Amino acid sequence: MALLVSAGFAGLISAQQSQVRTPRQMPMAANPDFTKMEVQVLHVQGNIYLIAGAGGNIAVQAGDDGVLMVDTGYEKMSDKVMAAIRKISTKPIRDIILTTLADDHTGANAAFVKAGSVNQAGPGIGQRPNQATLRGAGDLLRIMTEIGPEKISENRWPPKTFLTGSMDFYSSDEAVIIRHIPQAITGGDSMVFFRKSDVIVTGDIFDETSFPRLDLEHGGGINGVLEGLNQLLEYMVPKHLQEGGTMVIPGHGRIGDEHDVLEYRDMVTIIRNRVQNAINKKMTLAQVKAAKPSFTFEYEPRFGNNKAWTPEMFVEAIYKSLTAPKP
Repeated sequence: MALLVSAGFAGLISAQQSQVRTPRQMPMAANPDFTKMEVQVLHVQGNIYLIAGAGGNIAVQAGDDGVLMVDTGYEKMSDKVMAAIRKISTKPIRDIILTTLADDHTGANAAFVKAGSVNQAGPGIGQRPNQATLRGAGDLLRIMTEIGPEKISENRWPPKTFLTGSMDFYSSDEAVIIRHIPQAITGGDSMVFFRKSDVIVTGDIFDETSFPRLDLEHGGGINGVLEGLNQLLEYMVPKHLQEGGTMVIPGHGRIGDEHDVLEYRDMVTIIRNRVQNAINKKMTLAQVKAAKPSFTFEYEPRFGNNKAWTPEMFVEAIYKSLTAPKP
């Protein structure tokens, strides 16, 4: 009996180890040394792979039609990411979808657009070169143009956009749905649903390494993040007891399931409500930031290790988001 129990535990441990869904858990340094950074490839499920270590997480769909990417990482990591993609598929890069604005998600757009090609014989309409199609929400393009080409070069801007709540198309015999989440991390955020593979790519709306990094200057807001997380939970179907089933690729950190998203959503909700209650009591921002214990105290060991986005910065962003004049 002891041998059987021992063997059972060994099998369980082995199964758990084979299901490790993790690249690296710690937030990336603010000024990383790109020469020392390496990427990792993990198969998520179905036709979807995760490439981690190039900035924000990159998702890759590999199929008969070619390669579809979600986000592109830092520009200086493009050669390493391309080498990783070529280990997954030798087919052309056809489409690139953007989830958000940040450099660690969009920095290598130009390199991968140029490296790709659509399924046509020659140049397109207006003699446009045969390159990969870059897609994103219309609000993302608007934000990029407002920032201007001096800070974000035009070859990083998505020429194929949508102004409604979503865009959908087929890629490698799979329905792909891009859902725009307004006023989330920025005003131009999207999540990407791969329906057949049952995988959702969230961008920074869901981040396994950090509190949500609200970019208020470019249209972000705490209630938009919560709306995105609630929508995400509506689309997810667990296999057993909130685990398995629909898999989620976050903006940073490990692959998640419904349980992970639920815990993150609840954490963001609790902190948002604490700040809202303080606002209702006429507390100033200085008083909120000075509160002991802090409004984030029990979550700081897990999510408070990002020096570029501290718990104090997160609480301040929530306060400003909730007290901003309504448009």
